[in-house]
Amino acid sequence: MICDYLKVFSQNVQKNSLIVNTILETQTDFDIIFIQELPWSAIYTIPSASNQEDEILVGTTHHPNWLSFTKAPSS
Repeated sequence: MICDYLKVFSQNVQKNSLIVNTILETQTDFDIIFIQELPWSAIYTIPSASNQEDEILVGTTHHPNWLSFTKAPSS
């Protein structure tokens, strides 16, 4: 498929999850959305075979209408 044009939206959200959620819900006219400075936080704990206190799963906002390509922040 050849596209005549792509609509791209780019925004620095300064680690604000409300802004990320708002962008993902409202900017549906765009083909690609670039979000800079995503907020990363603990999502939930998962059982661990090596740690009695479990592991903490860290991630960022996801939306069912968008595919996410991210690189986890270095600890």
